[in-house]
This record gives sequence, C-alpha cells and structure tokens, in this order.
Amino acid sequence: MHGVIVIGSGPAGLTAAIYAARANLEPVVIAGKTPGGLLMLTTEVENFPGFPEGVLGPELMDRMTRQAERFGAKMVYDDATAVDFSSKPLKVHVGDRVYEGLSVIIATGASPRWLGLPSEEKLRGRGVSSCATCDAFFFKGMEVIVVGGGDTAMEESLFLTRFANRVTVVHRRDRLRASKILQERAFKNPKIQFIWDTVVEEILGEERVEGVRLRNVKTGEATNFKCGGVFIAIGHKPNTEIFKGQIEMDEKGYIAMRDESRTSVEGVFAAGDVHDHRYRQAVTAASAGCKAAMDAEKYLGEKGLAP
Repeated sequence: MHGVIVIGSGPAGLTAAIYAARANLEPVVIAGKTPGGLLMLTTEVENFPGFPEGVLGPELMDRMTRQAERFGAKMVYDDATAVDFSSKPLKVHVGDRVYEGLSVIIATGASPRWLGLPSEEKLRGRGVSSCATCDAFFFKGMEVIVVGGGDTAMEESLFLTRFANRVTVVHRRDRLRASKILQERAFKNPKIQFIWDTVVEEILGEERVEGVRLRNVKTGEATNFKCGGVFIAIGHKPNTEIFKGQIEMDEKGYIAMRDESRTSVEGVFAAGDVHDHRYRQAVTAASAGCKAAMDAEKYLGEKGLAP
C-alpha cells in the first residue's frame, strides 16, 4: 500500500514525487517505458530557473529522477495500462501488476500532434519544434514557418516575431480557425506572411532544418521553401485514454479540475499538461506537481491515513 501513486515522470510527476517522498508518503512513480516526458525531446532548456548556462532536457529529467529517488521514491519503468478509482484503495494497473494507493497524482501530460513525417522526427530538436515559448530564442534573425491555423498557431507566430526575421504561416485551408482577435493581430503584424491551401510534404536538411517542401492541396504544385525552423502548431492531445469513465474530463480530454489540483474523484489529484492546456511549461508543470503533492498530503492527514 502506497501513500501516493504518481502516474507520469515529467516535471510535474517528478516534482510531486520529490515532495511526496519528503513527506514520508512512500510514493511509487509509474514512470512509463519512455520516462521523462516531453523534455526528453528537447535539446537545450534555457528558461528553467537555476541553470544560467542552460541544461539539456534529458539531463534535467535525470537530475529530477535522482532527486526523487534520494528521498525514497520508487520508480517503475513501465506504462500504466488501466485504473480503478471506483473504490478505495485506488488501483493502478501496470500490465499484470496492480498498485494500490491511498491517493493518486495524475501527471501523464499531453502530446503534441505531429505531421507524421519521417523527416520531422529526424530533425526534431534540430530546427523542428512544437513550442515557440521554449525554443524561439534559438531562431534569432532567422526565417521560420509555423504549421497550423488555430489559436495556438497564431500565438506561436506572434511570439516568434520577437526573435525571427520573418514568420510564414502554412495552412492547409484558405482561412484561419483562430479567434478573430488573434487573426487580426497576425494579419497586422508586418513580420507574418501566409501561404494558404498548402501542406508541408517534407522537411529538408541533414543535420538541421534547411527548408521545407510544400504542396498546394488544390493545384498539386510542389515548391521548396528555405527556412531555418519549423514550428508544428496543430494542437496537443492529453494523455488521458486510461482515465476515461473513471474521472471527469472536458470535451478535449483534459482532466477537469475542482481547484488547484483536486479532480472529480476524492483522493485523486492532477498536475501539469494533463489539465493545463494554456501554459505547458516545465516550470509551471513542476509548480503544479508541488501543489498536487501538498494537497495529497493534506488530504491523507485529514482522513487520518497519513503514514
């Protein structure tokens, strides 16, 4: 029996594990077969406090993991396959094994939607990104493209204009889906241009992005476009499949929150991108993990269940 079961091993999950372990809640972290969250795909992290020279994403996650283990958190490097929140104790299935907990912290994050191109995967972190807030600084004075036509794409494009010389939005339709106010801001910005009715067919470059091959969906015409960066902004998908029917979610599959970290099920808390579709930063996820662990500790204390 564990005081806390943490599902997920990104900044939210590992911060929750650190706080829960220091509170003697004997947390077990279901870290997944590919632990570390989205930061494992990030080369350099320059906006996480405490690292003035920057830090590699995988190194940051390794440091967090070792810190959690130092205080007694147990790591399980396998995927949670099902949960049962219908009764106490709460149950998390990992294949044939079942972990029972007095509380659960869900920190499974969200995954960016990608184009699905082999060249995109090959150059991810080397000019291909899904987060302008994270990576825009590396594209100072360069020409970049943003793929997408919704609010996220416009927000990314506007942010990138602070660093890039020019931002070209590539959209498969002839009009944007973004809110009117974001459309107006983007259309008025002299650094932003648009290519309509077009998809990215391939990302060009060997060691890093050198350009893209575009195809017009109406004419079929293919053209090469030189750029130094490609930002994919076609949305995120919360990693909440195993929680369907167990916990309340919104229409997009993000976990619905009761306050800072409490969910619709007593004793179940959530932290990070699994419910936060606005900020999606390592530092805000870590903050949420701290809150979830502290709320779990308070919950267990009030119920007289704390070790």
